[in-house]
Amino acid sequence: MADKKELLKAGGATAAGAAAGGVAAASLGGIGLAVGGTAVSVGAAPIVAAGAVFGLAGYGLYRLFGGGKKKKKKKKKKQ
Repeated sequence: MADKKELLKAGGATAAGAAAGGVAAASLGGIGLAVGGTAVSVGAAPIVAAGAVFGLAGYGLYRLFGGGKKKKKKKKKKQ
């Protein structure tokens, strides 16, 4: 089971990504997607969700490259 500190870090990264997505959606205003002569409006919810995914991906990269791991010291045996 993952320890509580790591779960809090993952949750914090997700929340920060979602907040960044919310800020991006608010600052850009009405966002649309145009493909093949048709256009569809994209609301704020998918942008916030994408921000949360990117935040969690950032946390995953942090963990992948050894972030947060404590190196264990080898104990020397007494002779």
